[in-house]
Amino acid sequence: MGDANRFVYWIQRLSEIALLCWLGLLLLFDIVIAATTSVDGQFLVPVCGVYGIYAVWRRGRSRIRPFAVMMALSFTVTITMAVIGGDGIPGFAETGALLVLTIGGLRWIEPLRNAALFSVASMLVLEISAARPGQDEPSLAAGFLLFVAWSVAAGVGAYLRFQLERRREAVHSVRRTERLELARELHDLVAHHITGIVVQAQAARVVAEQKPEAVLPALDAIAGAGVDALTSMRRLVSVLRAEDEAARSPGTRLADMRTLVERFSSSGPQVAFDIGQGIADDTLAPEVMTTLHRVLQESLTNVRRHAPGTGWVEADLRLVERVVYLRVRNYGSLSDPRVSGLGGGFGLVGMAERVEALGGRLIAGPTPDGAWQVLAELPVHGDDKSSRPGASGSPGRPAGPGG
Repeated sequence: MGDANRFVYWIQRLSEIALLCWLGLLLLFDIVIAATTSVDGQFLVPVCGVYGIYAVWRRGRSRIRPFAVMMALSFTVTITMAVIGGDGIPGFAETGALLVLTIGGLRWIEPLRNAALFSVASMLVLEISAARPGQDEPSLAAGFLLFVAWSVAAGVGAYLRFQLERRREAVHSVRRTERLELARELHDLVAHHITGIVVQAQAARVVAEQKPEAVLPALDAIAGAGVDALTSMRRLVSVLRAEDEAARSPGTRLADMRTLVERFSSSGPQVAFDIGQGIADDTLAPEVMTTLHRVLQESLTNVRRHAPGTGWVEADLRLVERVVYLRVRNYGSLSDPRVSGLGGGFGLVGMAERVEALGGRLIAGPTPDGAWQVLAELPVHGDDKSSRPGASGSPGRPAGPGG
């Protein structure tokens, strides 16, 4: 998995370098034309091409400003050449940069209305630049070719935008499903806490008849249980109201996590699951325990689904300064590139939402030693801000995201 990610990274970097080199080659053509022609104002075309290459290089950091400046500069060069009466030609690097920026603009500029406006403005600037030759037939031919090139660029940008919107909708659907699941589980959480309060109240009544002096501690316990219930309900209801938050449910125990690991090992790669000292069923809040169970389940499911060649899996649960860490690693992965190329990751999106809803974070990705790792960091009492991950050091922090 780590090799595959590095391969994709370098493919992206080399593609960007190749694009800039291609525009640089077009710029050389513009410079040669400007140096060998006597047309007034043709020397401005390479200047426009230089900024076009800069705008393409900067498009990942600033979507709108380089695009707008490039269109304004191209339009200014066209008007200047028309005023001084030169019969020039559109710049190759200038045109290539505008087409690349059109693709990027349609893909990334928000909202979609603004992206469409920038795309249309780019088409107008390109068509206006086609009038630089000054003669009807050359201008008409240049205008037709530039419109065809712009149409191809707009089609590519629109397709990439469609894929991006589909991905966002899929992620939104995962988050919405998590919130709906929370709504179903909220009743169970309330019943869990209220049942405890009722039992303690009944016990306090019996104690009052035999040992009146023991009533006050029993009332304190009831009050504490009520505070815990209100805190948990407030957390869960706030998650329901939030657009980008997710859910968790009570009732999971460490034995359930061990059972999950045993079932996975019986039909898949062997899993070594270790629970550190200081962790017990009553150590962690019910929501934290359930979230850890779901992260472990999703991590093992992803191993089986995306890395069928995994040799073995290592999972451990650790408690360090009121922060609990669940780490799942798989080694010897031989992932199917057809599966890896699909993007995926929606299960981990949902798990990250659950973890963040409790004040923690989830990191998924390759490690320097070639393993694939998921690391979930959670405060032992849900959204207790005094123990949030990052307030203290974490054991074995991965170099990058892990899954």
